Amino acid sequence: MPTTREITSSSTILVNAPSRIQERLAAGRIPWIGPLLLVTARSALWLVLQSLLALVFWAQHRPAPMQAAGQWWPVYANLGDLGCLIGMKYFTRKEGIRLRDLIGPIRMRWGHDLFLGIGILALAFPCAMFGSYLAQILVYGSPAKVPIEFILQRHTLPLWATVYSLTVWWVIQSATEEMTYQGYVLPRLEALTSRTWIAFSIVLFWWSVQHCMFPFIPDWRFVAYRSLMMAPLILVIMLVYLRIRRLSPMIIAHWPMDIGVAFMTGTHLGAVMMTGIH
Repeated sequence: MPTTREITSSSTILVNAPSRIQERLAAGRIPWIGPLLLVTARSALWLVLQSLLALVFWAQHRPAPMQAAGQWWPVYANLGDLGCLIGMKYFTRKEGIRLRDLIGPIRMRWGHDLFLGIGILALAFPCAMFGSYLAQILVYGSPAKVPIEFILQRHTLPLWATVYSLTVWWVIQSATEEMTYQGYVLPRLEALTSRTWIAFSIVLFWWSVQHCMFPFIPDWRFVAYRSLMMAPLILVIMLVYLRIRRLSPMIIAHWPMDIGVAFMTGTHLGAVMMTGIH
């Protein structure tokens, strides 16, 4: 006899399986607006939030208000995550499922998902390096011509904001990102279009573009580089998801990536450690 835990895990993974999604689509419970709205929501929300903060800075007569506002993305980005979670909650409720069902079963016995996540991270690292090199060649013509400081957009924020980005931001960010693009949008577009490659291409495009929105800089090379550099990495992790159809190991692999971003772009903590200022 299967245990209660096994029954729960089995039913959880079936809820977001392609066959079950097709059943809900046939019943008219999955509208196009849901995945089309969510696939673009993160980019749109971050741009709106940065623009609103820029208006506040403009009213305070700060120089370069849009650029100054963009430095605060590790703080306001979670507001965009909240918007995505609210949207997914609304549309999953219309389907008759839980938000939690998008994640699928979590298999931590003997560290299964932990080791799988580490394996995905190891696979992702060379893809990220290749994507960065490819984008450097395509956009700037040579790695030597890449304005590194401009691309990284290093910033100095108050200590509390830096601590927030290193302790809270990435926890919410990684999980919401995986739930939005892979747990919700990809399998539903797959069902709606009846073509995996169409759904895959739409998600790949918007997920890549998202990365030029933290922060958004009105420079076409910056936008192109940030978008192109992420495409190989995203392509590989989407292929992994289509294979396993579970988000737990994907989120575990995603967390170290976002922690690294927080360290690379935030300079305040490094300044505090170097100068001994408390």
